[in-house]
Amino acid sequence: MLYDHRTYTCRPGTIKKHLKLYGEHGYDVQRKHLGQPVVYGAVESGNVNSYVHIWVYKDAADRAQRRAALGADPAWQAYLTKSADAAFLVSQVNQLMLPTAFFDPSET
Repeated sequence: MLYDHRTYTCRPGTIKKHLKLYGEHGYDVQRKHLGQPVVYGAVESGNVNSYVHIWVYKDAADRAQRRAALGADPAWQAYLTKSADAAFLVSQVNQLMLPTAFFDPSET
């Protein structure tokens, strides 16, 4: 398994607007290609202008294939244009993670 952990940071005061935009135009098309995220949440403490989501893939090839399909989808391209025009995001950090030998995701 491969976990894609992403943290996005919004300009102060814009996170609710950004998540509304994403909820209306990005979430369904992203799930269509990537599946259901393991986590999708706004940060409650620390940098409260950020949110995190984690997607799970079989391996790097599965991730590459799904993300290529997402990138080619006109609905996703339309969302990216709306997001860029809104200019709510200031940073993005992606971390690809492998589960440890003792972690069993079926137990969660």
